[in-house]
Amino acid sequence: MITSRLPGFYKLSLDERRRVAADALGVSIDELEVALEGGGLSVASADKTIENVIGTYALPLALALNVKVNGRDYLVPMAVEEPSVVAAASAAARSVRDGGGFFAVADAPVMIAQIELDQVPEVHEAVRAVMTHERRLRELADAAVPGLVARGGGARHLEMRLLDGSATNAWMVVHVHLDCRDAMGANLANTVAEALAPELERLTGGRVGLRILSNLCDTRRVRAVCRVPPASLVMGERTGEEVRDGIVRASRFAERDPYRAATHNKGIMNGIDPVVIATGNDWRAVEAGAHAWAARTGHYSPLATWSVVGAETRDLSGVLAPPAQHGWLQGKIELPIALGIVGGTLRVHGGAKAALALTGVTSAQELAMLACSVGLASNLAALRALATVGIQEGHMALHARSVASAAGAQESEVERVAAIIHGRGWVTLDAATQALRELRAETDAAE
Repeated sequence: MITSRLPGFYKLSLDERRRVAADALGVSIDELEVALEGGGLSVASADKTIENVIGTYALPLALALNVKVNGRDYLVPMAVEEPSVVAAASAAARSVRDGGGFFAVADAPVMIAQIELDQVPEVHEAVRAVMTHERRLRELADAAVPGLVARGGGARHLEMRLLDGSATNAWMVVHVHLDCRDAMGANLANTVAEALAPELERLTGGRVGLRILSNLCDTRRVRAVCRVPPASLVMGERTGEEVRDGIVRASRFAERDPYRAATHNKGIMNGIDPVVIATGNDWRAVEAGAHAWAARTGHYSPLATWSVVGAETRDLSGVLAPPAQHGWLQGKIELPIALGIVGGTLRVHGGAKAALALTGVTSAQELAMLACSVGLASNLAALRALATVGIQEGHMALHARSVASAAGAQESEVERVAAIIHGRGWVTLDAATQALRELRAETDAAE
């Protein structure tokens, strides 16, 4: 049985971490090493992936620990360069475990294909014509993606939206709701939009414009909930209740101020994006959809909010979660996330294939729920730090290792140099260079 509780994992050497992860997942260490060495993508493969290739560009690939979603443990691959992101998400997920873990639900994997129409001569007639022939239009859409239909997907519904104009000479758009199954769905949606355009032009009398998917896939939303007992929030001299209330106040700040909400949401995407990148998915599409969803009311709002469990916190947005005790901290998140576990980058990128295998997910919806939960954990970690010691305390402690390495510290020296400069409160390259010089002088003198 897989467990994401691996105490002391960060203290192990790189080789030991791989061995422990392989054992926890029940995979071959040799297979894991081959897949991950060199970033999982050869220059030759990269040259066939995009144009004008001159090399590859690597990011650290790490595992977030302690993550439990809907009663199942996950080791979560994260590709990210920012220090403290993985450690913070893992620590927050550890606190969430004390409240039962994350509970999540995902909509069906439905994407929206858009066909733009302008100069539509008569709106009501155009709507009537499209709705009358909806079944045939869906059949045309399905004929354009037979492989998807064979896997149980296909066109599910058509809708029309008026963008501008009166009853005559209008500007409209047709949305085709396309069930993409385990694919992210961009190419599928684009194919369907192209296929339906000529017939929609004929039926409406309008002029076809753009034919492309929408990244505001609000038909493909994910929701997650977590609860944390106050006893699991204690930090130093601060009681769990004090930390809880500080997190709730920080959430209220984001709900009222779009400037704060932008940074609040960036902290959420600190958790989501690395999972999306690691598994070979389109993080730009996920970012676009998330921020569009946050601004859907005309006021930019936080994707996740936090409250104290009580009479006012019953709405869990359809997530089936067990009852929580009064006074616990509760977090909720909702956003559109379009991910795939087949096709795309996964065809050519060995690292992405290996990372996806590490998750153990069996559907695109399960991967989306996992990414969403890590985003909620990342948000909790950021708010807990902001409400107590400040965001820089933990971040700079981990950043110090990168600075020490940049100063030329060898593997055996990095942790000692990092501790010196962090202890002095001066985490800069000059400080690290000076600390390394002092450390080596002490070593030489001792010898």
